[in-house]
Amino acid sequence: MPLEVKRVYWIHGTQPGIARGFHAHRRLQQICFCLAGSVRLVLFDGRREESSVLRPGMGGLALPPGLWHEMHDFSPDCVLMVFADAEYDEADYIRDRDQFIRHVLG
Repeated sequence: MPLEVKRVYWIHGTQPGIARGFHAHRRLQQICFCLAGSVRLVLFDGRREESSVLRPGMGGLALPPGLWHEMHDFSPDCVLMVFADAEYDEADYIRDRDQFIRHVLG
């Protein structure tokens, strides 16, 4: 997935037991790299759910538009770096899983 990077951000210092994400994007494309520690990403396309653990040296995980994603089981030393192809836009987010399913299955 080629990506013109317009925003880079990091997720780190996440407390034990805290999960992040729980949303999808209408247009935004992202690529996630785990620079330290580990994190489990749960990805859902509206029909099928998969889980992947990211660790350093594994390469990036592409998150295309229309993919629900959650981040769980952050190790205490986890640093997750995310490249995005657009600036932050709240209107691009789908934050309700049922609404997301209706969006992708139409």
